[in-house]
Amino acid sequence: MKLGALEAGGTKMVCAIGDETGKIFEQVSIPTETPEITIPKLIDFFKEREVDALGIGCFGPVSLNKKASNYGSITSTPKLAWKDYNIVGAFADALHCPIGFDTDVNGSVLGEVTFGQAKGKNCVIYLTIGTGVGGGIYIDGKLLHGMVHPEAGHVLIRKRSDDQYEGKCPYHKTCLEGLAAGPAIEERWGKKAVELADKTEVWDLEADYIAQALMGYIVTLSPEMIILGGGVMHQEQLFPLIRTKVSELLGGYVEAKELEDMEHYIVPASLHDDQGIMGCLELARRALSEEE
Repeated sequence: MKLGALEAGGTKMVCAIGDETGKIFEQVSIPTETPEITIPKLIDFFKEREVDALGIGCFGPVSLNKKASNYGSITSTPKLAWKDYNIVGAFADALHCPIGFDTDVNGSVLGEVTFGQAKGKNCVIYLTIGTGVGGGIYIDGKLLHGMVHPEAGHVLIRKRSDDQYEGKCPYHKTCLEGLAAGPAIEERWGKKAVELADKTEVWDLEADYIAQALMGYIVTLSPEMIILGGGVMHQEQLFPLIRTKVSELLGGYVEAKELEDMEHYIVPASLHDDQGIMGCLELARRALSEEE
């Protein structure tokens, strides 16, 4: 089968053609402008290649309830040109094929459990820490939606006493995104994360905030693996710091064999930054199988 995959991001749209095994035959990147400029280019790409189904992993917030009147729409995004835009409807009208749709981070966790290191696990969290912070959660073969979809980047964090930064998030200030995303790092320290690689104080504070969030996810969702991706997590020195701090915060309360091997429990993404697009291929395959 020929499957289309669209990883719809705020700065770029990654389009790919692949199959149900996760193999990618072709991949291109198109800048994210307004829907009027961007969507016709995306439609042309997939239409020319006559895909059997399309999977979309989209920046959000988005409406995932198929019974809702605005299903398939981007909702309260700060990217105002895309607010209330029905992205699923645009592709369904143009391509006349099944469309799988979810958040970009749910797409990433789906890629990891279908084709990557989390294969065979029942409960997995994928957290991306970059321009923003988002979480995808996979439980018992399904992507977690619930009332809307997880907004794991907006859990509130206990700010450290030596941190005078007020927080970047316009909604919550001191949520994980407000304290630990790339823009917060840059605003707090006056330089981008990549320019601060040798500053131990930067990464000790960053690891502290990420570990607080992970501890909360562990005691509420009991994941069998936590995968950390996104631009900030390219600072690999963060991983041992986070693992140590998570263990300290848990204080031995949760007893599980996974927590005895933190190197294989809190891990970087495994699919060479293609986990999102590969998850979109699986979204397309699932959408196709539902219609057969």
